[in-house]
Order: sequence, then structure tokens, then C-alpha cells
Amino acid sequence: MAEDPRVAGNRPLKRKLTPHMLGFGLAVLAAFGFSFKAIFVKLAYQVAPVDPVTLLMLRMSMALPLILLTAIPVLRKGPALRGKDYALLFLLGVVGYYGSSMLDFMGLQYISAGLERLILFTYPMLTILIGVFFLGKTFERKLLLAMLLAYGGILVAFVHDLNVSEDIRSVVIGGSLVLGCAFLYAIYSAGSEIAIGRMGAIKFSVLALLISVLATQTHFLAVRPLTALILPWPVYAYSAGMALFSTVMPIFWLSSAVSRIGAARAVLIGLIGPILTLVFSWWLLDEPISVEQLLGTGLVVCGLLVIIRRQ
Repeated sequence: MAEDPRVAGNRPLKRKLTPHMLGFGLAVLAAFGFSFKAIFVKLAYQVAPVDPVTLLMLRMSMALPLILLTAIPVLRKGPALRGKDYALLFLLGVVGYYGSSMLDFMGLQYISAGLERLILFTYPMLTILIGVFFLGKTFERKLLLAMLLAYGGILVAFVHDLNVSEDIRSVVIGGSLVLGCAFLYAIYSAGSEIAIGRMGAIKFSVLALLISVLATQTHFLAVRPLTALILPWPVYAYSAGMALFSTVMPIFWLSSAVSRIGAARAVLIGLIGPILTLVFSWWLLDEPISVEQLLGTGLVVCGLLVIIRRQ
């Protein structure tokens, strides 16, 4: 017997999950994963006196099985790589990805997770500057405004960390290391545009990750004994969480989000990263949230908005 349309009309309609809604959710997940990386690192440092080389090695080695699962089908597709491609991959994988990660982990020994995330978010501006000075890109005046806003925000947050820290020298060292990390990642970002044009986005990302894993493991074996791996289990738990939720999965979440809602919208959603890090560092690490930090975060986000709107 057919259902009375009047009864059916009174029932609440079930909303279907559209590709746009799914893309939005995936972009939020990616921002969450990337922003939580600093939290995992700081939590591991609190558990045991683990050094940055060992912690980074654990993160990348635990991510390796998932990377290999992706790499096997990807490497079978596309044209064969040439000598120049391997040289570019080595440069970007070692200097750009591994080098920036190493400086980041070192910097987090000295500064708060909130300040670290703000400094890292300057890499889009640094990427554009590298393109202007070395790749023949055009300099636009909006870039200057974006840099003034972003670095003004970092300065405000930096002064806050100086005021609450008992060791000013440590804050300066940590901030300098993370700024170096942002610069190296900007090199990776600028060079990836060339590499992706030659071998495709997924193939490049997977190969660069594999090279960075090998570089991390080589560094560890060269400077640390195997006994350095005797650590409390929470360090391994945080490293596994970092490998899965802050290394591998966000890459796929972001790629899927871009395919559904576009790169511009995905990047805009990613601007919640510094705010998420600030909240989680307050909740899980007992790092204070101040007016200065909120103001600094707002200025950095405004600077990034200027960069996005320039396209």
C-alpha cells in the first residue's frame, strides 16, 4: 500500500553527504592532523629525554610501511625517471623535507607549539620569494603587505614567549630553528612545482617521502647507538600517532579535499591550523593562551589570506 504523501512530508528529510561536504570535512581533518604534529612532539619530549634525531627517525620509520603501500602501485605508472629527476628528488627529499623536519623537531625543544606553528605558516610567503629571486616569478605589492602582517603577528607572539619564558636565549634559538625549517620547506614547496610537472603530484610526494625516510634513518645510524631506541612505550605511541595522523593520513586527506572543493578552499580551511595548535597546546601541554598569542595568530592568518587572494 502506498504511503500517504502527507505523512511522508511530515518526516524530517535525511541530508545526504555531498562531495562538497565531504571535501570540507577532509580539509578540516588534514588541518587537524598537520597541526597536531607539534603536540605529539612536545608530549614525547615530556615523557622521556628523547633527542630530535631519534624521535624523527621513529616517526618516519613508522610511516614507512604506509608509504610503501602507496609507492608500489604509483611507481609502476608514468614515464621512467631521468638523472635530473633523481637529482631533484634527492635535493627536495633530503634538504627540503628531511632537513626542515629536523630543524622543526630541534626547535620544539625550546619554544611553544603555538609559536612553532605560527612561524611555520610563513612558508607560503618564503616560497613566493624564492620564486621571485630564483625562478623568475613576478613580485607583487600584496606580498609585502602579507609579509608585514604575518611577521608582525609572529613578533607579537614571540614577545609573549619571551615574557613568559625564564630563558630568553632558548626562545631565540628555537624561533631561529623553526624559521630555518620554514625556509627549507619553502625550498621544497617551490621545487615541488617543477618536480610535479615532470613526474606527477602523487609520484613525487611518495618518492620524496621515501628519500626523507632513508635520510632520517641514515642520520640516526650515523650518530646514535641502537640502545637509544630503548625508550618508554608512550614515546612509541606518540611516534606512531604522529606517523599515522600527522604524516601519512593528512597528505591523503588534503589531496582528496582538493579534488572535491579545489585547492583555494582547502588552503583557506587549513588556516585553522595555528588556532587548533594553540587550543591543543593549552589543553594538553598547559601552554598559556594570551591576548598577544590570539592577536599574533590573527595577523598571521590575515597575511596568509592576502597571499591566497592574490591568485
